[in-house]
Amino acid sequence: MQTEKFKQIIEQRMTELSRRLATIEDALDEPADRDLEDQAIELEDDEVLEGVGRAGQREMRLLQLALKRIEDGSYGICQICGNEIAEERLIAVPFAPLCRDCARRS
Repeated sequence: MQTEKFKQIIEQRMTELSRRLATIEDALDEPADRDLEDQAIELEDDEVLEGVGRAGQREMRLLQLALKRIEDGSYGICQICGNEIAEERLIAVPFAPLCRDCARRS
């Protein structure tokens, strides 16, 4: 397993997510428009941004856990069955803690 390769992928993704989360935070901090109709639209937009932000924060936590697994040597090993997680799966989902079979069952 080329853990250094996956460590770089994970760190790059974390950097990208950090930028996006900062952009979302900035957008949510903008003052409300004075027009009531525009405020309603902005409120809907803010709800969408908050959802995207929560998903980004969740992914960030999963990526941090993946980095910990790299450090402790358990990265790429399924946490349920103990089999190796396919490299193709880790490329698609670098924070995957489960092999494809166990992920389907859970």
